[in-house]
Amino acid sequence: MDFLKLAKERYSVRKFSDRKVEREKLEAILEAGRCAPTAVNYQPQRVLVIESEEALAKLKECTPYHFNAPLALLVCYDDVASAKSSFDGRDHGKTDAAIVTTHMMLEAASLGLGSTWVGYFDPAKVKKLYELPSYIVPIAILPLGYPAEDAAPSPFHEKRLAPEQTIFYNSFDGIKPGCRDCGVH
Repeated sequence: MDFLKLAKERYSVRKFSDRKVEREKLEAILEAGRCAPTAVNYQPQRVLVIESEEALAKLKECTPYHFNAPLALLVCYDDVASAKSSFDGRDHGKTDAAIVTTHMMLEAASLGLGSTWVGYFDPAKVKKLYELPSYIVPIAILPLGYPAEDAAPSPFHEKRLAPEQTIFYNSFDGIKPGCRDCGVH
């Protein structure tokens, strides 16, 4: 599939079927994340595959946005292994984990699977229930699976700001703060 077509058609699936994700598809998704670019190629991402009934039940304690998916990926980073900026000490782990998550999300879509990027979760509960070491930082939960027959994109899915509201050339002359009233949401 053409990449731009894939990017436009992929949507956040909020209703999954009970159909299990085939192991080879899961492995392809994980490989897409493994191949994602990271700062200095340090590869600090750490991905926990959540697929057992017990592990999925724990997920429901961490977020209401699990959508009863048959599988989820908890994307984290190792804050010891992540690159730090020499300018200001900024940790690139969060960005690296976001890139990895995006790669996996798009690979899932290319394989006919659905996903939703979940950033709304209790990180303390995640760390406790999944017994994460102190240096592992949870960034995103990616519920994965086959969309239910009646799954559909959000009404906002195709609404996008005009390019001139988000793209600027050479300077930010004319930029206005915030865009909560832009008509998209």
